[in-house]
Amino acid sequence: MIRERNEIDKKYKWDLSVIYPTEDAFNRDYKRASDMIKRFRAHEKTMLKGAKELYSALRDMADIDYLITYLWQYASLNFSVETSNNGYQALNTKVRNLATEAGEAAWFVTPYLLRLDEEKLDEWFKECPELEVFRRQIEKSMREKPHTLSDEGEILMSKMQNALGSHTGIRSIFANSDLRFGKFRDADGKLVELTDTNYVMYLMNKNRDVRRGAFRCLYKTYEQFGNTFATLYEARVKEATTNARVRSFKDSITASTFRDEVTPEIYNNLIRSVRSGLPALYDYYALKAEVLGVDKLHLYDVYAPLIGEVDSHYTYEEAVAEVLKTVEIYGSEYYNALKAGLTEKGWVDVFPSRGKRGGAFSSGAPGTEPYILLNFNEKYDDVSTLAHEAGHSMHSYFSNKYNEPHNSNYTIFVAEVASTVNELLMAHRKLNECKNDEEKLYILNQLMETYKGTLYRQTMFAEFERDMHALCERGEPLTADLINKHYYKLVRRYFGPSVACDKQIAYEWMRIPHFYSCFYVYKYATSISAASAIVKRIETEGEAYIGKYIDFLKCGDSKSPLDSLLVAGIDMRDPSVVTGAIEDFASAIKSFREIYNKNK
Repeated sequence: MIRERNEIDKKYKWDLSVIYPTEDAFNRDYKRASDMIKRFRAHEKTMLKGAKELYSALRDMADIDYLITYLWQYASLNFSVETSNNGYQALNTKVRNLATEAGEAAWFVTPYLLRLDEEKLDEWFKECPELEVFRRQIEKSMREKPHTLSDEGEILMSKMQNALGSHTGIRSIFANSDLRFGKFRDADGKLVELTDTNYVMYLMNKNRDVRRGAFRCLYKTYEQFGNTFATLYEARVKEATTNARVRSFKDSITASTFRDEVTPEIYNNLIRSVRSGLPALYDYYALKAEVLGVDKLHLYDVYAPLIGEVDSHYTYEEAVAEVLKTVEIYGSEYYNALKAGLTEKGWVDVFPSRGKRGGAFSSGAPGTEPYILLNFNEKYDDVSTLAHEAGHSMHSYFSNKYNEPHNSNYTIFVAEVASTVNELLMAHRKLNECKNDEEKLYILNQLMETYKGTLYRQTMFAEFERDMHALCERGEPLTADLINKHYYKLVRRYFGPSVACDKQIAYEWMRIPHFYSCFYVYKYATSISAASAIVKRIETEGEAYIGKYIDFLKCGDSKSPLDSLLVAGIDMRDPSVVTGAIEDFASAIKSFREIYNKNK
């Protein structure tokens, strides 16, 4: 039974009053930020007069960003646990509007920086040593030179931001609010309502008829709206490809990877390496068919668990102990900071409650604690999720502690590394401590699912995105028929000859909201690859390597993501990082098969 928020002990809820004790305090900072934004416009006339004037402009912009992020933490976190609260929804909107206003006021910063030559900048760095704290920001801006418009163009683009990107919201409202998937019969023969939210739960049901029924029921609805989804998706792709052309990029994938400070070659290397590792995935599906006892695996079978939930229940305090035991290896600074956060400082909002959003996340900002949202249900999965989110939070902790606020926000390209390292390390530790083969099989199943879902599935999505954008850039209309055929072809390649590719899977692309955040999903796959390599080095080199890993966590945005990973000895330009993760996946399959065959 879902609990009301006021029924949950306060020790299991975060206390956001440490950010703002009252809404009046929030409003005072909101007004202060608004006033700072209005005053910032004066820098347009003075920014290039000298070194101190440049420093003053960049300092004020950093202070505005800091304050907006601080406001956003309070508004968004409160809304996350009380989504029906219209007041918190209004605060969210206010902060978004403030951020848009700040972007419009600061439109000139990058274009004006690009008017400076290297010689002048060197002179100003010597003249004003305080400017050194903004060197990384200035260098990142200078990269934009070939892709920056005229002053008039930049003003226009800044004013258009609120009008762009609407496709994500439209798709979300349509898919989550308007679509009705109808009813199908559950394991008891009762008609039950299918939703996009409970769909995966039914796909994990032990009863194959239930899985098949949910699969066909869901995609029958999506099939009816293929033209609508195709039109929405094509519009999003056209927006991305048009923006890339406007800013003189070769194509949209180049524009996107440029912002990640990587190249399309990293993206394409991932796809090539994963394609070469498809036999391991085919072996996994063969194992799954054997364990499930089916002649041929269908796509509605792939989420069915190979082993049931082990009879283990964890209190939240026991989950914290498991996570802390896993991270002892990192040393005292990491361990003590995380222990204080999880047990004393109220980093975590633990239990589900009415109106609280689902899932889990970590949200760390300069000046606040790196908060964690959970929906803890006492299962091993929840313990693993806490380890994962604690990895995010400690990445934020180190980034914020060792960098100026404007250099603390590490990029999405590395954002999933620290979290996945924790998740894998804990799984490996638990495997070594398992009391029986049933527990080992359960942990191995979790590991295999992680690699299958994060490395292979996300790479398949990445290949689909790359192909769709390329077709659009060649002038091909992205019709429902074209997209369906292309997606079905990809599915057949990734699932292999031993899996029956049911025709309905051609419509699955309509379910994936990440496709509206262009070229985002590949970062999940590169992150698990990097994490796999890091875990191997932690387990084989121990303390001699851990210092390098902690130094990586401290980088924040003071280095590019590729250079940050090099601090940990991981070179994402080397295909062996991805192939190493594939080998780890294959090793988990081999271990599962050996234990299963011994016991079956």
